Amino acid sequence: MAEIKNIPVPDIGDFAGVEVIEILVSAGDVINVEDPIVSLESDKAAMEIPSPFAGTVKQVKVSLGDKVSEGDLLVTIEASAEKAAATAPAQKDTARAAAETAPGPVPAASPAPAEAPAPAATAAPTPVQPRTSPTASIRINEEDFKKAHASPSVRKFARELGADLSQITGTGLKSRILKEDVKAWIKQALSQGTPGGLAVEPMPEIDFSQFGNVEIQPLTRINRLTGKFLHRNWVNIPHVTQFDEADITELEKFRVQLNKENEKQGARVTVLAFLMKALVSALREFPRFNSSLDHTGENLVLKKYVNIGVAMDTADGLVVPVIRDCDRKSLIELATELVETSKRARDKKLSPADMQGGCISISSLGGIGGTAFTPIVNAPEVAILGVSRSSMKPVYIVNDDGEGEFVPRLMLPLSLSYDHRVIDGADGARFTSYLSKVLSDTRRLLL
Repeated sequence: MAEIKNIPVPDIGDFAGVEVIEILVSAGDVINVEDPIVSLESDKAAMEIPSPFAGTVKQVKVSLGDKVSEGDLLVTIEASAEKAAATAPAQKDTARAAAETAPGPVPAASPAPAEAPAPAATAAPTPVQPRTSPTASIRINEEDFKKAHASPSVRKFARELGADLSQITGTGLKSRILKEDVKAWIKQALSQGTPGGLAVEPMPEIDFSQFGNVEIQPLTRINRLTGKFLHRNWVNIPHVTQFDEADITELEKFRVQLNKENEKQGARVTVLAFLMKALVSALREFPRFNSSLDHTGENLVLKKYVNIGVAMDTADGLVVPVIRDCDRKSLIELATELVETSKRARDKKLSPADMQGGCISISSLGGIGGTAFTPIVNAPEVAILGVSRSSMKPVYIVNDDGEGEFVPRLMLPLSLSYDHRVIDGADGARFTSYLSKVLSDTRRLLL
């Protein structure tokens, strides 16, 4: 007769309050002895908890993100007639081994200490790729592979398919790489060709200490992820950057006046809020800028919504949260949401969903300086607007009588980078010209 068994968290060593990062079974699943049921993650390691019984899962007692300790109930199972060969002590040994050997992900809150290179005798062998593998030409960086934010089962799965985890973006909790992410990466490799198709030689390994004293400072997780995204976008997208200037003299006067009027409400409008409203108008005028290429690269997806990503500088690196439905929000609403989003970014409270679904991005360096720069398109978007510091310049203005003179005007530098596969140079110039006109005369935002 079938017997209901409880599977608690076994002895996992000196860990308590460990987070559930992956649930590998669901009610109704038939599992065998040693099949993993959940993945846990401490600040030091990721580990999978195996089942000591074979049978059918009756109920999962935990949820993603739960904190558990030894003895907490994970799942209940209807054990099969054949008793499990593995015992609870065996489960403890397996969990302990996983905790001791599983490479832990680099925490987002603080950089991890530099790892000492593994001895040659214990280094993991490079997996041999089958000749038919679509990823056979990929050279897996073992150090980055070990640091990837993935459970042991996903690591094994990735090695079997020859997928480099260091090149895969995770969609799980805390950007954890799931099996679905590995499958999607392999599918992309099959449809678009191997990511290593450019055959770029790797950077040489240099011992800089031979030239003088050095200090090793590991990149934060955000630094590493941003670097991979930017490298991918720069390599795969043919970039063109169009430069222009907008006369924001009247806009700045209006902005100052608006802030005085709303001083009691605490709403402070920045130039960035005006830029977002201007972009909404420009995207309506030039809908091709509000699009993305599909995964085949042969179709254009035209979007009927307007979500704008805003690059924000944090202590851990660059993040680009998305402000949604900008076409439905007032100037004051956009300004208020920008302040709230910026605070969440600084407090590290942004979720992966907060940085998805953008139509176009803004990268503003106006608060720092510079006259122009070439921002990198944030794929799958097809354009990004860079903004530098405004400055007073002499501008020659002709009056109604046909006479002209130089007058001081506040000019805002604009740098528009775009995907040349979707947007040609003429449209790029038209877009920035239109944007400049709208910013120069805010009444046009009413049209």
